Amino acid sequence: MARKDLLKGLMSGENVVPSPAAVHSPRTTKGAIGAVSQSIADLRNRSVIDVPPDLIDHAGVRDRLDVDTEGIAELAESIREYGQQVPVLLRHSPNVEGRYDVVYGRRRVAALRLIGQPVKAMVRDLSDRDLVIAQGQENAARKDLSFIEKANFARTMRDDGFDRKIICDALKIDKTLISRMLSITDTVPQRLIQAIGAAPGIGRDRWATLAGRVGKRPLPDLLALAVGDRSDTRFEAVLAGVSQKKPSPPAPEKPLLTGANGLRLGAVLRNPRATTITFDKSTADGFDEWLVEHMEEIHRGWLANREE
Repeated sequence: MARKDLLKGLMSGENVVPSPAAVHSPRTTKGAIGAVSQSIADLRNRSVIDVPPDLIDHAGVRDRLDVDTEGIAELAESIREYGQQVPVLLRHSPNVEGRYDVVYGRRRVAALRLIGQPVKAMVRDLSDRDLVIAQGQENAARKDLSFIEKANFARTMRDDGFDRKIICDALKIDKTLISRMLSITDTVPQRLIQAIGAAPGIGRDRWATLAGRVGKRPLPDLLALAVGDRSDTRFEAVLAGVSQKKPSPPAPEKPLLTGANGLRLGAVLRNPRATTITFDKSTADGFDEWLVEHMEEIHRGWLANREE
């Protein structure tokens, strides 16, 4: 069975061959006894059982950036009134006998834990690799995960050591798009992504724009920009903050040019290449024009005095 069809097999009850790392191959028995044993095993794989929520642990990759406390409370009330309509998927914990890891259905588990009801679940034997693939495929089929949550899911899988092909299979996305996602999550600091949140209204292009403008800005400055009640609002605030052009440095103040009795005639601007004198017409009262007309005479007298 192809990796991309793993989720379909899990939900339909088809026999999915577990990874060798997760399950030891059972000893086969021929004849009628073997057939009955296999039928019982198949029935067990397709059945839905009740599991106490306090026996269920989180596993796999964190897929949501925001903690939807209000949404879980609403889901809990809906389940209390109408019951749990869709089972979750669990696996037997590889670490603790008698406990389970949630593959997907975390919100349902949280809601049922809130109201103290058992969790209706299908249980499969899955390796860590098969777990994240199943989780990723279920996420890919959902419409409520934002772009940055999916991109962050891909980044976490990569950081946990899963190769690019597994990430592509899990999210049903080609390598080119995965590379673009990882480029964004590698450029935008993880703490800033968490501070912004899911930002469901913000797509790939705008996140790419933010990544291109973050630059080498100090992280505390970026985090200070993430202000707002909603994650979309926080994203907009950060993008606006990093998009502002830095103000030009103020022009150097020009020293005053004064005449008799301290009268302000204009200003002097000096730099390594030139000295510029500007006259204020209202106070120079024609002195600027006289100076231009007598410049040769003034310069000749200055040279004569310098030679003495």
